[in-house]
Amino acid sequence: MDAISLSTLLVAAAAAGWVDAVVGGGGLLLLPALLVAAPGLPVATALGTNKLAAIFGTATAAATYARRTTVDWRVVGPAAGLAVCSAGVGAALAGAVPASAYRPVVLVVLVAVAVFVLLRPRLGVVALPGRRTPVRVAVAIGVAGVGIALYDGLIGPGTGTFLVLAFTALVGADFVHGSAMAKVVNAGTNLGALVVFGVTGHVWWLLGAGMAVCNIAGAVVGARMALRRGSGFVRVVLLVVVLALVAKLGHDQWVAR
Repeated sequence: MDAISLSTLLVAAAAAGWVDAVVGGGGLLLLPALLVAAPGLPVATALGTNKLAAIFGTATAAATYARRTTVDWRVVGPAAGLAVCSAGVGAALAGAVPASAYRPVVLVVLVAVAVFVLLRPRLGVVALPGRRTPVRVAVAIGVAGVGIALYDGLIGPGTGTFLVLAFTALVGADFVHGSAMAKVVNAGTNLGALVVFGVTGHVWWLLGAGMAVCNIAGAVVGARMALRRGSGFVRVVLLVVVLALVAKLGHDQWVAR
């Protein structure tokens, strides 16, 4: 890999860490950058290398949030534990499920998310603790720790965004606390997927380590900015990331064929 490609990847890793820390979706930047910089790289190896960089960024962001705000461990603890196993299963199936099978479904879900957030301008701006009933907590744990984590192991981009929305809509977290909760679970999904990709030889360890350093730097800046600027800022970034994901997946579905 030449110096320009490597430099581009390191910058993309830092930007991905920032996006992931604020609202998730850093894979939207880093996975395409990996595949462009190393065109001969198998998709599974790109996914595994991305997980190596991402786990350091998400863990750093989770630690930053935990030091500066409260995290509801009654929700994210069980969800993160389930997420390790579910993401591992998703990673094991990554080569068996073609992207064409789930891309249209993800597109529909993302469009629904964008419409939902736009039509609910107060969603996530303030916390709604009254929503945190035992049933809703159980549903949130299942959705985050099983459904979203399985998706993360399969392909990944947008996982953090889905997690933020799950915790915001289901248990009434505001966007800042929802993002903090998402980072803990996302660290679990990254760990589960990374173990499987590592065991099967689909991780470029040296490159991933270099990207991880940049991802950590971006994650620290992103988490601190989200905490400082509040839920309104996170909401705007969330909408931008969701629309970018829709554009990227739509391009892959209809244009890049």
